[in-house]
Amino acid sequence: MITLHGFAASNYYNLVKHLLLYKELPFQEHLTYSGGDEWKAISPVGKIPAITTADGRYLSESSVICDFIEESYPAKPLYPADAGERAAIRQIMKIAELYLELPSRRLIPYAFSGKTAPEDIQTEVSKVLTRGVGAMQRLCKFSPWIAGDQMTLADIYVYYVNTIVNTFCPSQLNRDILAEIPGMKAWTAAMSESAIAQKVEADRVANLPDFMAYVKAQQAPKA
Repeated sequence: MITLHGFAASNYYNLVKHLLLYKELPFQEHLTYSGGDEWKAISPVGKIPAITTADGRYLSESSVICDFIEESYPAKPLYPADAGERAAIRQIMKIAELYLELPSRRLIPYAFSGKTAPEDIQTEVSKVLTRGVGAMQRLCKFSPWIAGDQMTLADIYVYYVNTIVNTFCPSQLNRDILAEIPGMKAWTAAMSESAIAQKVEADRVANLPDFMAYVKAQQAPKA
């Protein structure tokens, strides 16, 4: 059985969890907020999430984990059979991660501390986001799925990438990034209505108080 390591307040944890639930694979969850050499034996750079595979192998990095699950458990496939079409799906995932989620993540420390990001940070983040928005406008179809008429891994991946974008950009940048990509808001609403998405969201909400207590403990001055 697969073990999923991490915590439900993490969007990357949740995208892997959504995939496991979609594939109807048995798995267990191991709550950890990371840290220490023992954790780095599982996740080499200490990132959330990681998995222990059914045969005892440790894997980290969400895109790597997702590809492993897709290749190891091919039932209910989420990649097209054609190599070029698979690459197009991965392109959407990578652009969303690099040009939407990662720049938005720079805003998190300011939001958690109740501050507004400095103007230079806002400018840098907005510039990268604008590139991402333009790319997603050109690549996404929303007909009805993000890449066309079939659900793919890009739907799960981008849905959870966008949770960071949608949480921090409106308050820190006064930008509704999802609204800047025609079709994205309606697609997001449709994705959120699935039983799996609602289960994952309920678990996220339940974990949030414990996660915030952990964050405050990490921010507290050391004696």
